[in-house]
Amino acid sequence: GASMVQFITGLVSRAINTWQSRVITVGTLTLVAILGFFVLMPKTDYLPQGNRNFVLSILVPPPGLSTGERKEIGEEFFKKADYLIGKEEVDGVPGILNMFFVGGDSFMIAGAMSTKWDRAGELLPLFNRMIFSVPGMVGVSMQPGIFQRRLGRARTIDLDFSGGDLNAIVRASGMTFVKLMQERPTFQVRPIPSIELIYPEVQIIPDRDRLKANGMSTADLGVTLDVLMDGRDIGDFKQEGRKKIDLVLKAGEDDIATPEDLFNAMVVTPTGRVLPVSSLSRLVRTQGINQIRHLERSRAVTLQITPPLEIPLQTVMEDIEQNIIPSLEKQGVLEGVNVRMAGAADKLKVTQKTLQWNFVLAALIAYLLMAALFGNFLYPLIIMFTVPLAGAGGVLGLRVLGLFVNQPMDILTMLGFVILIGVVVNNAILIVHQSLNNVRHNAMGHKEAIVEATRTRLRPIYMSALTSIFGMLPLVVFPGAGSELYRGLGSVILGGIAVSTIFTVFVIPSLLMFAIRMERTSTDTDEENTYESI
Repeated sequence: GASMVQFITGLVSRAINTWQSRVITVGTLTLVAILGFFVLMPKTDYLPQGNRNFVLSILVPPPGLSTGERKEIGEEFFKKADYLIGKEEVDGVPGILNMFFVGGDSFMIAGAMSTKWDRAGELLPLFNRMIFSVPGMVGVSMQPGIFQRRLGRARTIDLDFSGGDLNAIVRASGMTFVKLMQERPTFQVRPIPSIELIYPEVQIIPDRDRLKANGMSTADLGVTLDVLMDGRDIGDFKQEGRKKIDLVLKAGEDDIATPEDLFNAMVVTPTGRVLPVSSLSRLVRTQGINQIRHLERSRAVTLQITPPLEIPLQTVMEDIEQNIIPSLEKQGVLEGVNVRMAGAADKLKVTQKTLQWNFVLAALIAYLLMAALFGNFLYPLIIMFTVPLAGAGGVLGLRVLGLFVNQPMDILTMLGFVILIGVVVNNAILIVHQSLNNVRHNAMGHKEAIVEATRTRLRPIYMSALTSIFGMLPLVVFPGAGSELYRGLGSVILGGIAVSTIFTVFVIPSLLMFAIRMERTSTDTDEENTYESI
């Protein structure tokens, strides 16, 4: 009540009494806010995971499995999950509503939906056990995020190994895979496409001299082989009111059935001669991985790393950059191999930079709007001083929430700091505007004007802050469907409003006391007008 207002007003009066007290007040509170921001700042994540009623396992089977063996693996999966299928709950584990298994040559997928829509994630240990129950099987189990579009490409970090020597690439990726599995057992790692050089591969090596003699380049030969195999897109055809049709030039379905058919196929050279492919190249039989992948025209293998939900992506990225990769470089494993991170890690870096510039732009727009309204560039600068104070409060609010639930600093949560810019300046505007009115129109002294403005605006400031806090509180504390998406955003805004409201009452008057001295009271103006008339 009134006693609380009088007490706070008294503290403000002491804080702005001398220039030393003002410097101490601003310096201390600002230092606390800055240190709090950097000390409490959590590691960042990409998009929120959500709680989708779906679990998925992606498996890389050992090479050479027959159709019957793949079918047996699927039947074994269903046997291991049979005790949960159609049940509501068994020994604290939610039941399985639907389940599927698809067995392919190079990869397999298995998935299920739970009878408890909000507890599907509890099925992950079962699916992990299924994967490692098959000798030689490698794979990952995950609960796909609600923003996930591509298979297995949600909250993952892609570690790409590329170079000219496939053997070196496979060796480096294989040793990294083993190192991650041994030293980071909570990580799930999926090789794409494989880390085993035991799949048969046929290579057609161009003979550059013969190609040149017939007016062709290696690129021309590559295009020709594309046409003979899967075909080459040469254009498109579109009729009015109909969908566009791709025009693909390719050989007949039955013309090329074996590598030998391709090697002996006849092609026309630019010189007009008809020659077999064997006259322009040589055929080499070797071994490789089960899929040819290129990254910037180099052969590539990718390790797709899925960390636990409680470990932010930024922490994993720093661990890989500072520990895993340097350790492998010391062993000479990465010699001649390029390593880079992609996937969600790449997107996280891009999004962070974008949000940083969005934050700067939002602050600049708010500053210019206030400068136009005040007709002054200094007072809005003082008001904008509340933004870093609110940032510290936002981080504190997120940390407090993290004591009770796992809430990463994801992209939606980061938006809360942008929203804070337009919210927390309101309290400072009230104090600055009333102080200027007291000086200009009420003939008050500078210190008296600021203290009186703080006293009269203190009640509205705390009333608006409390209504905002209690209005935002349900977003943070109430559980339910979708709460994991917006509770981080709510905690940032709630903490930012709470801390900035407390700090603003002391920091803004102290800063304003330095700038308001250039204002002239109505009494000073009247005396000057009287002197001029005389």
